[in-house]
Amino acid sequence: MGAEETKREKFVRIVEARTNKIIDMIQLLGNCSNASAYEYTSVDIDKIFSAIENELKEARKKFNKIESKKSTRFTLE
Repeated sequence: MGAEETKREKFVRIVEARTNKIIDMIQLLGNCSNASAYEYTSVDIDKIFSAIENELKEARKKFNKIESKKSTRFTLE
């Protein structure tokens, strides 16, 4: 049998996969900027990026061992 995966190796494997998934989703979100296919307002855009920025702040807090709040699901309406 092979050697057991270290905590560091497990972290790197999982974080790389999850980070790349997030990057892919952000790129897909950017596709929604096509004004010929979608209709949106600057208020919508502000809500979207505010929600994303808030989640990033909460995730960073967890890594810095600062208590973070549980978020809710995003909706525009």
